[in-house]
Amino acid sequence: MPKQKVNIITLGCSKNLVDSEVLMGQLADHYDVIHDSDEKSDVVVINTCGFINDAKEESVDTILRAVEAKKMGDIKKVIVCGCLSERYKNDLQEEISEVDGFYGVHELPNVLKALKVDYKKELVGERSLTTPGHFAYLKISEGCNRTCSFCAIPLIRGRHKSKTKEDIVKEVESLAAKGVKELLIIAQELTYYGVDIYNSRELPDLLRRISEVDGIEWIRLHYAYPSGFPKELLHVMAENPKICNYLDIPLQHISDKLLKSMKRHITAADTLKLIHKIKTTVPGVALRTTLIVGYPGETEEDFNRLMDFVQETRFDRLGVFQYSHEEHTGAYLLKDDVPPEVKQDRSDRIMMLQQEISNELNKEKEGKTFKTIIDRKEGEHYIGRTEFDSPEVDNEVLIPVSDKTLQIGEFYNVIITKADFFDLYGEVV
Repeated sequence: MPKQKVNIITLGCSKNLVDSEVLMGQLADHYDVIHDSDEKSDVVVINTCGFINDAKEESVDTILRAVEAKKMGDIKKVIVCGCLSERYKNDLQEEISEVDGFYGVHELPNVLKALKVDYKKELVGERSLTTPGHFAYLKISEGCNRTCSFCAIPLIRGRHKSKTKEDIVKEVESLAAKGVKELLIIAQELTYYGVDIYNSRELPDLLRRISEVDGIEWIRLHYAYPSGFPKELLHVMAENPKICNYLDIPLQHISDKLLKSMKRHITAADTLKLIHKIKTTVPGVALRTTLIVGYPGETEEDFNRLMDFVQETRFDRLGVFQYSHEEHTGAYLLKDDVPPEVKQDRSDRIMMLQQEISNELNKEKEGKTFKTIIDRKEGEHYIGRTEFDSPEVDNEVLIPVSDKTLQIGEFYNVIITKADFFDLYGEVV
């Protein structure tokens, strides 16, 4: 008798993706498991996001589409888990009663039970990768102890909880054995790693241990909180060739008034000092940041200061969120006083500025050679990345398909022949 088919749909961030991969690993022996697929399936499991309004709407729309498919007889069972379910379980149960079960972010055993599968502790650290086989996300902690006024994540994910170094290294060894060469280290707050179980910030030592695993060639750091940033981390980055010259450090704003209201525990002056320290200690580092526009009380003067900051700092990569008024957060007590059209305009203006900066920085790469990993082949091009680019969110290197056959997941030296706003074009040396 053929196995039933389960389609896992993942919404939201890379941390959610890792949770889905863990679920898929637990289900693999019992079901034919597919991910984000258009194939017909017996069961749909929707791993939701509940971070901001747009994400919540996408999650609800996805649930409603699955419920409609169930009514039509195309699906036998719909299960909802993840952040939206954690945050609004009671409301969702009342409003969308056709769903067979709602489960929060820490209820993996219960999700499995609903699918008549026992949770196997021996599979901890094992995952069914949804990424190309040569790179994988590595989540080193869960939750967050920060109280940033705009953020609902601690309400959803709970307090910071680090995995042990031993468990992480074991997981990395497992990933390397599967052919993973690049690790994207993720957490809600990367630089707080270890404080809860080792009483000190242990990310530098963890990176040293991970880099010793055979097969791992690139280690990339995402979501480093600026306040309390461990300076030793920069020396490890500068000295260890396996750690990419790349740092994702969400700064949110540069106005002291707004940073204080956001409860970011850092000033504009300290932010500038930190950026200077990063750039001088790790020469050539690519900095990615995330900003918020339209936070309560943001004036045109505050926004212009933010524009000046972006112009002066010249981030390699930058993303912008429009402030979302989230219940039960600290900022929810404030008046959401920046109109939606102003939020949109400010977001557009920053991204237009960043596009110019990105174009200028990319042009500087023309004629230079970079170690490049090949992610995939699309039409007439191989698509790769340098160490300065993370998958899906950053620049790609397009290499013409010629008589030279390139292997997916392998590294090549590529000379950049042309560049534009978002892409580099090159040839293998």
